[in-house]
Amino acid sequence: MGTYPEMTRLVERHGPDAVVAALRPLLTDERAARIEQTLDSRLGSVSVALENLHDAHNGAAAIRSIEAFGLTTLHVVETEKRFDFSSKVTIGCEKWIAIRRHTDVAGCAAALRERGMTLWATLPGADATLDTVPVDRPLALWFGNEHAGLTPEAVAACDGAVSLPMVGFTQSFNLSVSVALAVERVAARRRAHLAISGDLEGQERAFLRARWYALTVRGAAEIVARAVSK
Repeated sequence: MGTYPEMTRLVERHGPDAVVAALRPLLTDERAARIEQTLDSRLGSVSVALENLHDAHNGAAAIRSIEAFGLTTLHVVETEKRFDFSSKVTIGCEKWIAIRRHTDVAGCAAALRERGMTLWATLPGADATLDTVPVDRPLALWFGNEHAGLTPEAVAACDGAVSLPMVGFTQSFNLSVSVALAVERVAARRRAHLAISGDLEGQERAFLRARWYALTVRGAAEIVARAVSK
């Protein structure tokens, strides 16, 4: 469910239309327009999975990149430790994406495949690169932790592997840098393939709009409850 689960439950309980109807009069036109512009650029067909991340600062930096480049969801696998992030680094941006937690690799892989995604492990020396990995289908990029990288189980669960090219003596990027570089390039290529900025439609877009309204308006739950009761 991710952060601020009460807002997700609010929309699930009353439905996006009721939430938006109750809260829209309390938003400025500028704020409502900003939400629509951001929804226009949201890309649901590219995702990221992080396996057993250790450093809370890396987790936070990854979240910021994922949100800034317009993705909707971060998946985290927590077989060794719970995923954590530094709120001093995210500065609240985690509220605008969904963080899906999984207790094992298989569950994470299944959730992504249910969305029609191909899975790509990020590995040094892989033949595919950020410029050649196929973007004609929805896809998820997998990253391992800062010390050991992806587990053999995670690599085996993926459809292929992709590398981040480097031309210096350095053999690897910092984890959060790797996420930022990969998401920026793959998201740009996916958008170019689709010939649109974002791909959210129907209920998914409506749900996000309602959730973002609820996150913007103080006391949203009480306001919606009063409106619905009338």
